Amino acid sequence: MADPAPDPVGLASGLARQPLLAVLRPQDPQRALAEVDVLHAVGWRHVELAWTAPWLTTLIPVVRERCPQVRLGAAGVTTARQLGQVAAAGLSYAFMPIWQPELLLRARDLGITLVPGVFTPTEIYQARCHGCAMVKLFPAAALGPHYWSQLRGPLGPLPFCIAAGGLEPETALQWLQTGAADAVALGQKLFSGHLCLDDPALRQRLMDLVTAANGLRAGSRQRASS
Repeated sequence: MADPAPDPVGLASGLARQPLLAVLRPQDPQRALAEVDVLHAVGWRHVELAWTAPWLTTLIPVVRERCPQVRLGAAGVTTARQLGQVAAAGLSYAFMPIWQPELLLRARDLGITLVPGVFTPTEIYQARCHGCAMVKLFPAAALGPHYWSQLRGPLGPLPFCIAAGGLEPETALQWLQTGAADAVALGQKLFSGHLCLDDPALRQRLMDLVTAANGLRAGSRQRASS
């Protein structure tokens, strides 16, 4: 089958440098902006906004102006209408929590990198047959860090894997260190228990996570080139 799922924005190459995604589901625009501000300050590069709130389209230009280094995308896209809204808002990548191949064709027409959610070996195989260079393993916590590697034998080469769903910040690095995933997506547990985002301990924890993830990828590139 012809490739309906290109990566026109280079999301895979960006995640190869920093294998972290934040998936934010804030209840109001002020909290959303504050969370992105914190992530931007510690050097976080990829942030998904759950595509549910009506105020997202007005928030995106503000976020871009205040946090120019952050690459914004959309999370939770399940319909062609939502995908059209994402494109109209100027976002260049989006994630589905499900396997819905007809949306891949629409994303190609819109010039958007769309990453499908997969869970079973059949869905993973179908995603590869549809030309998906990346997939989101969801919910990853329910499958465990050994799941992906167990599929390489029977399925052969696998797409770039982003583990998402139920991961703790404290364990996310283990998925990367052991090769259980190529990148990890972290949700509201990033800010769990922190109503005040000015907490120095929170910022230090996020900064340590970014530093460690960047270091892992830098080390991988050095080993590959040696």
